[in-house]
Amino acid sequence: MLLTIKPVSLLTVSILFFTALAASPAQAKEGVWIPATLKAHEKEMRHEGLEIPVDQLYNDAGTGLNNAVVLFGKGCTGELISGKGLILTNHHCGYGSVQGLSSTENDYFANGFFAPNMEGEIPCKGLTVTFIRRMENVTNKILAGISDTMRDEQRDALVLQHIAKTEKEYMAATHLDAQIKPYFEGNQYWVAITETYRDIRLVGFPPNGIGAFGGDVENWIWPRHTGDFSMFRVYAGTDNKPADYAKGNQPYQAAQFLSINTSGYKEGDFTMVYGFPGTTKEYISSYELKQVYSITDPISIAARSRKLDVWTKHMGLTRENFIKYTSKRAGVANGWKKWQGEVRGLQLNNATGKKEAYEKVFQKWADTVKGMPYAKGLLADMKRSAEKADPFIKQDQYNKEAVLGIELVQQGSAAESLIACFRLGLGKDALEDTLKKVVSGMAGFYKNYDAATDKDVFESLMTLYFTKCAAWLPEEFATQYRAHNQDINALADDVYSNSMLAAQDKLNAFATAASAGDSTKILTDPAWLLYNAVNTMRKEKITPILKEYYAHMHYLDRLYMKAQMAMNKKKDFYPDANLTLRLSYGQVKGLKPDGSAKYSYQTKLDEVVALDDSTQDIFKVPKKLKDLYRKKDYGRWGVNGTMPVAFIASNHTSGGNSGSPVLNKKGELIGLNFDRAYEGTMSDYYFDPNRCRNISVDIRYVLFIADKFGGAGWLVDEMWIVKSQGGNSRH
Repeated sequence: MLLTIKPVSLLTVSILFFTALAASPAQAKEGVWIPATLKAHEKEMRHEGLEIPVDQLYNDAGTGLNNAVVLFGKGCTGELISGKGLILTNHHCGYGSVQGLSSTENDYFANGFFAPNMEGEIPCKGLTVTFIRRMENVTNKILAGISDTMRDEQRDALVLQHIAKTEKEYMAATHLDAQIKPYFEGNQYWVAITETYRDIRLVGFPPNGIGAFGGDVENWIWPRHTGDFSMFRVYAGTDNKPADYAKGNQPYQAAQFLSINTSGYKEGDFTMVYGFPGTTKEYISSYELKQVYSITDPISIAARSRKLDVWTKHMGLTRENFIKYTSKRAGVANGWKKWQGEVRGLQLNNATGKKEAYEKVFQKWADTVKGMPYAKGLLADMKRSAEKADPFIKQDQYNKEAVLGIELVQQGSAAESLIACFRLGLGKDALEDTLKKVVSGMAGFYKNYDAATDKDVFESLMTLYFTKCAAWLPEEFATQYRAHNQDINALADDVYSNSMLAAQDKLNAFATAASAGDSTKILTDPAWLLYNAVNTMRKEKITPILKEYYAHMHYLDRLYMKAQMAMNKKKDFYPDANLTLRLSYGQVKGLKPDGSAKYSYQTKLDEVVALDDSTQDIFKVPKKLKDLYRKKDYGRWGVNGTMPVAFIASNHTSGGNSGSPVLNKKGELIGLNFDRAYEGTMSDYYFDPNRCRNISVDIRYVLFIADKFGGAGWLVDEMWIVKSQGGNSRH
């Protein structure tokens, strides 16, 4: 029998702001909830639309749907969709594994891959999936004998001892893995009893023209038109337990997996997201939020805008450059665009102003509260600490994004490996052999590196750095700047003409003819000099101060979190995301971001084909998909002559929720989460139900692509599919 997932439908008051904004709590649909706590919220969840008992979502007996949701790899979510270990996750979550399997002969990014049968499934070396079998609150065990105000250095040592002891006890008792993590800034601790499978095989992967359609242009944007999914299978040993890859391993026999509902949804329908959100910081002070909003995000955006402009220009010059930089560009652009949406969302919501208003209420409470003497001075201490650290955070962000954002300067770190070779005191032959091995290990960098492109990046980012950081310039930077008559272009000409790090053939020549006296060639290399200067400045002037600041702020954040919970004793707090299993809930809901125009809650294949552009790789629709569209050959997956593609809902998600199942009121799978809407990316810090939306692939589009496009109907045959909500017949 197949159980189905239902969301944590917990109507929760926005803890950060409700006291300051209203006399009575105004409830908001936010929260990433620990599944083991859902029983206390069942009444509220049913009021929102849940139609199954919450113990079908999670229980300690091993029959809950927590056994159907997995941590995919190291930072995504996946879900079981058959009793034979078939896993569904995002296309971008499988990207790294598929890259390792691809070649010019088997270009799965261009052509896609769908196994013809189980024998054709491809092992993915190093890929794992982890099941959460049980979760338990172990706060009393971990914090035994530890006071609230004990300083973190001493406290952390005791906590680590208690964690090691407790994890060992759980592993001995369960014969499974056990991992304990902090929640509520270290005021709570939970253990997760886990089981990690190591034989994972690729089953289905649509080509980039489907799975990555729209690329960076549509990233973090609604509407979306992306079939962002892939399929893998978990294999097990003869005892159905984790095993290293072996040809004789069998598909994992799953007692719990998700049923699939293909009847669709309408606006206002109840939904849930089950998965592993990565990081949120909903309860931090206004001073810490200002550091994100006013310092780190704007600096990163400014620096990456310059880098992306240069890369885009050079990628358009030659196909070779395009191939070298397309993956790197996507990685840099992902954060760049997300941070822009984050800043805009925080600005539109006056999030810092609301936190400041809340803090005034908190301070009035802290001034009079009994039994918590440290509460009174928390905010003042946070303010002093943050304001002292702000200039150091600002400078280090420029160091990281502007200086170390230049590939050649980054490569200065590789020169450290060469310098280490000379320190070994080897003879000439042994030295040359060692250097050659180190240099050969750098081949991957040069394969996707173009010095002319990077030189333009250098000129652009160094101009930004010298303009914004004049008072903080490392001495070597100032010396070089003066030596080149304060001309960045002249400095760039010198560095890229004379650095052996700028070309692999120069490094190879150096390694081949090196002798003990040649170490000075590295120590005088202009690229290494810049790297060493900024790295030394960070180590000596910035890192110690920031290390002390973050340690102190962590201590204050823990006490502030405890005090907030004491002030709002009737409030049902959810802990910040930390890549542990959580459940959130919301509704299928369109988006009205600014004006009166309302964005639909759903996109369709008609819009995908309308965007087809053969001149842009990211908008090239595969010919077979266009043929299916023209023939309206949607099989059993189409709706009224068209094909649904993606939809949005108001579930609270974060990084790590990529690949999470989206479930209806009966816990049936209706979609696959993969993104957030632009201003809604602020939900890591502030959740606004009017703007925060999670974006998902419609499960019918997934099935259509697998069945009609990929020719993998045999996969559909092993799934449990219902046509109406609550039905139990297989189609």
